[in-house]
Amino acid sequence: MDYTTQMDAARKGIQTEELRKVAAKENIEPEKLLGLVAKGQAIIPANKLHTCIEPCGIGNQLSTKINVNLGTSRDWTDLDMEMEKVKSAVEMGAEAIMDLSSFGDTQAFRRKLTGECPAVIGTVPIYDAVVHYHKPLKEITTEEWLSIVEMHAKDGVDFMTIHCGINRETAKHFKEMKRLTNIVSRGGSIIFAWMEMTGKENPFFEHFDWILEICRKYDVTLSLGDACRPGCLEDASDVSQIQELITLGELTRRAWEKDVQVMIEGPGHMPIDQIAANMKIQQTICSGAPFYVLGPLVTDVAPGYDHITAAIGGAIAAAYGASFLCYVTPAEHLRLPDVNDVKEGIIASKIAAHAADIAKGIPGAKDWDKAMSTARKKLDWEEMFRLAIDPEKARSYRETAAPEKEDTCSMCGNFCAVKNMNRILDGEIVSIYDE
Repeated sequence: MDYTTQMDAARKGIQTEELRKVAAKENIEPEKLLGLVAKGQAIIPANKLHTCIEPCGIGNQLSTKINVNLGTSRDWTDLDMEMEKVKSAVEMGAEAIMDLSSFGDTQAFRRKLTGECPAVIGTVPIYDAVVHYHKPLKEITTEEWLSIVEMHAKDGVDFMTIHCGINRETAKHFKEMKRLTNIVSRGGSIIFAWMEMTGKENPFFEHFDWILEICRKYDVTLSLGDACRPGCLEDASDVSQIQELITLGELTRRAWEKDVQVMIEGPGHMPIDQIAANMKIQQTICSGAPFYVLGPLVTDVAPGYDHITAAIGGAIAAAYGASFLCYVTPAEHLRLPDVNDVKEGIIASKIAAHAADIAKGIPGAKDWDKAMSTARKKLDWEEMFRLAIDPEKARSYRETAAPEKEDTCSMCGNFCAVKNMNRILDGEIVSIYDE
């Protein structure tokens, strides 16, 4: 039996090779995963032309995944450095790489990613249109915007962020409802500016059915972009954000009618006390489609530490239903991240994702923590390093302050509670002072 997309296959009861691999990794019955994919509550982004992909599942009842943004800019065109970031990200367990390149030979870099990288690859065609056509924004035609979508599909990308929720109607309301930081989405600001200058409808909204046909042909997952995501706490959960989400919910159902997989992009900056409600609203409006969040960042005042503010928000968001966390690095709002920034961002996001998986009861999540606690009880340092989310850093910290005695650390020494409890419960004498 033939099928066009992973969703189409699932609806026909076909267990694809990608689905079976994901089910095995997630410790979930293939039949159960089949049902989730068929309903759109889980997705397996896997372009038919991305042949080196190691597929992963994103969505309900699956472990929380993380995405790493990178790519060239006018101020940073070193492709070798970007590929070093890609390699590092994959080695550290990032499930997806999103190429946000906005300068140089973007297609060559994109094809290199889909030709060599096993992670899921995402792009934002709006950025590339500006680079590809080499002309003023106002002069780009509707047909040219759309042709870039097809180009990216042919290049093998697994998911695309398409900013189709900000149409002329939602843009009108945005202008009426004043915001502190306006539109902070790069793609959203570009298409908003184009609509304002040309007076035309957003081509990605107007020709959404054509985009669905392209996605169906190559099995590209749609990541419905949130042009109106809040860029500061003051703008969180405002009318513009929610109205766009309603439009994305409508577009989600249209995509499902064509067997096209969908995930929804979300905030942004948001106070902690609004996160749970936002997750529930999204799940309701978008009928359980996987939610992909940037953070959310829970405060606006921590430049240089926004990987921490995002990890706090990401853990809460994922615990309440978000499926996919976009990492944030210490360089957020300041510069293009370097290799070390990428590492810090990935580790922070992985901690957030794992903490959420424990809260959600994902099978096997707590086993990792139990194994670490067992190693700590035994004072088995090598096993602790092996189990650490960042073994290199854990080992480095211990080695840079070596203890007098190997069975302790330089903080507690003979006062080590673990060591002393092990000994006293084994019937030994504990002196501490004169040992």
